Parts: sequence; C-alpha cells; structure tokens
Amino acid sequence: MASIELTRITPRLHLLDFSIGQAYLWQDEEELTLIDAGWAGTADGIAAAIRSAGLDPERLRRIVLTHCHRDHVGSAQELADRYGAEILAHRLDAPVIRGEAPVPEPDLLDWERPIFAHGLTSPEAPPTRVDREVEDGEELGFGDGAVVVHAPGHTPGSIAVHLPRHGVLFTGDTVASVPDVMFGVLHVDRALALDSMRALAKLTPSVLCCGHGAPVTTDTAERLTAAAAAAEAAA
Repeated sequence: MASIELTRITPRLHLLDFSIGQAYLWQDEEELTLIDAGWAGTADGIAAAIRSAGLDPERLRRIVLTHCHRDHVGSAQELADRYGAEILAHRLDAPVIRGEAPVPEPDLLDWERPIFAHGLTSPEAPPTRVDREVEDGEELGFGDGAVVVHAPGHTPGSIAVHLPRHGVLFTGDTVASVPDVMFGVLHVDRALALDSMRALAKLTPSVLCCGHGAPVTTDTAERLTAAAAAAEAAA
C-alpha cells in the first residue's frame, strides 16, 4: 500500500489511515500508545509515519486493540516485537487475536454484504499475542487516566477507550463516522452493539475517534447522541 500519513487531530492525538480501517497514536510526555495497529505488513510504514511527526517509535509502550478484526490487529505483534510494546485486548476477543478461535461471523444485512467483502481485501492478520487481557473499567496507564469501556456487539470483546480528562473516546467499530456519525456495520450482535453505542453516547465526548471515518471534533456529543437515537429508531 502507499505510504501511511499521520494526521494531527489534537496536540497529543494523531490518526493513521489504512484506507480500510484506522489506527490512532496518543502521545504522552515520555510514551506513545497505539489504539489499533492497522494492516499486517505495515509496521515500517507506521514507524516512518511516527517519525514524520517528529516522534520516536522507540517510545511505543502499548498497543490497545479495540477488537479482533484483521484491519485493527494487523501489525500489532511486529510493532510490539520491534519496540518492546505491550499488546492489550479484552479477554473475550483475545483467543481470536491469538489465532486460537475463529473470527466471529457478523450478522449481515443485505446492504452490508459488499462492505464485508471489501473488508476482506485487507491482509489477514497473523496470530498475535495478547500480553494483557483487560476488563470494563480497567485503567490503562496512559492519557492521564484512560479507561476500558466494554462495548460488546460488533464482536463479543469489542472495547472503547475513554480519556475522560481529554474528552477523547476511541470507539473501535461500534460507531463509524462515514460520512457523519452513525451506527457501525458488520456487527455480530446488532442489538447488543446498539446498547453499547447508547452507553458510549452517555460519555459525552468532545473528540470521537472511530475505526472508520474522520475524527469528530465539533458538536461531538450531540452528534453521537443523535446518531444513537436514529439507529434505535431504525432498529
């Protein structure tokens, strides 16, 4: 794939775009944290993108995987092995990430089938270790108090990551922003995912970082609440 661009969202937050799926880089004073890891085979491109922002990939300390899908797990282990980072994921998705269990099949609506087929054009993720299995409410050690929010439905072990002191919420694929804030697609359990989206809306973030679509930085809480209500009305 083409070189990976790092886009600055806030002074401490950057976006990495893989065309299918996205990852985010959070910058603390001495450490870097990746939220998801993009495609398999892109570790060199990710490292180059980090350097292009004047940052040192050797400072990468953790990779938090929001769920087990290939476009989010891809380069996690290669990066972790290279820079000594720890890989974190929810215990319910960890066996899939490790290659010990199959990827759960989504309950597809007819209009989602082409999206699902397109997603499979990204490289399959290799079996990837999980160094730390996390639970709802667990603090993650970065971002001045980042916490896990279990958000099942897209996959059983999908998580969001909330940075309450910064108003930042990483939603994985429970929520998308294509072209605007919306309920995500390709869920294993659509009703459970909608429950999760409603719970995430109650966090009233000011910055919303989805697995697909541009980060949302204006009227964020209102747009997320409205999208959850629209998804509920359409259910």
